[in-house]
Amino acid sequence: MIRILKIGMDVHSKSYAICVVEPKLGEDPELLYAEETEASYTAVLEIISKLKNLYKNDRLDITCGYEAGCLGFTLQKQLASAGVKCVILAPSTMEVPGGKRIKTDKRDAWLIAKCLATGGFKEIHIPTEKDEDVRDYMRMREDAVELQKMIKQKIGAFCLRHGFKYDGNKWTDRHVRWMELLPLNAFQREILNEYMIQFRYYKDKIAYLDRRIEELASEEQYKDHVRKLRCFIGIETNTALSLLVEIGDFKRFSNAKEFSAYVGLVPGENSSSDNTIRLPITKSGNKHVRKVLVEAAQCLCRGQVGTKSKRLVAKQNGNDPNVLAYADKANERLRRKYYRMVFRGKHRNDAVAAIARELACFVWGMVTNHIA
Repeated sequence: MIRILKIGMDVHSKSYAICVVEPKLGEDPELLYAEETEASYTAVLEIISKLKNLYKNDRLDITCGYEAGCLGFTLQKQLASAGVKCVILAPSTMEVPGGKRIKTDKRDAWLIAKCLATGGFKEIHIPTEKDEDVRDYMRMREDAVELQKMIKQKIGAFCLRHGFKYDGNKWTDRHVRWMELLPLNAFQREILNEYMIQFRYYKDKIAYLDRRIEELASEEQYKDHVRKLRCFIGIETNTALSLLVEIGDFKRFSNAKEFSAYVGLVPGENSSSDNTIRLPITKSGNKHVRKVLVEAAQCLCRGQVGTKSKRLVAKQNGNDPNVLAYADKANERLRRKYYRMVFRGKHRNDAVAAIARELACFVWGMVTNHIA
């Protein structure tokens, strides 16, 4: 006899709450076992061993699962290496019971086990070790950009507090020289100099990280897709590499609409009967992918339709003519759509989100070779 068991795990850095259920056709799954253990995959293996001894006359089909969170993919990979099937559940896709909810670790483990038993969830894609490492490197650059942005804001606020306002393009060499010549007293000058040291540090740091990213993007497994994606306006090397390592296998999405929905760029809906209510974009899925697509869309929403900058021509040089035709069609279509939406009175942010959504579809087509 084959006995199917689902093990829900609510995992934390110090402890795991474990809940074992057996699916029942047309009924809620039956609770077989519940325990709180130390935070170790060996503790999970011990529970599986107990189950095998308890049902030694049956063949066991065991699946473990836990929500995506602070532990990343470590536990999944440890269990997989021990021959145990383990999945990671996307929290935004789990079927959560409505009404007031008492939240405890054991109840969370029960909910995860129930989702495993009923199939009420979507599974997180497990990246390769190389993709995971490069993804963490790209996120480190993203953190450095955010820290530099924070320093810039503090410098701007400091200057404004003391009555100095720069009207030209900010953070150019001319702007930096302007700040160096401000008539400040000795103590104010010391404060501004300390801020500028931090600004220059992050500027140099980001430049170094960008050089390293160029090296990573030139590796065999990435270079072809990076070269193709750079044909789109707004997608540079770091953007292309982020998309590749954050998503991993683009072919797991059956079509472009499914991919754009995964990254949370489709509008939500709250409709009932004849009432149709459109909501803002869902913002579900991978926020890093959504962010880089929106930033790329910001670039697409500037410039004239049908024109190419020298930089874009240089980026497109050497690609297959079919790839160039596909990218040029996307660039022209998206710019036309943006200006058309704005001229009709759409808010700029709504238009940019719409462009980002359609850009996501073109990116899916480029990577999966649906460019006909």
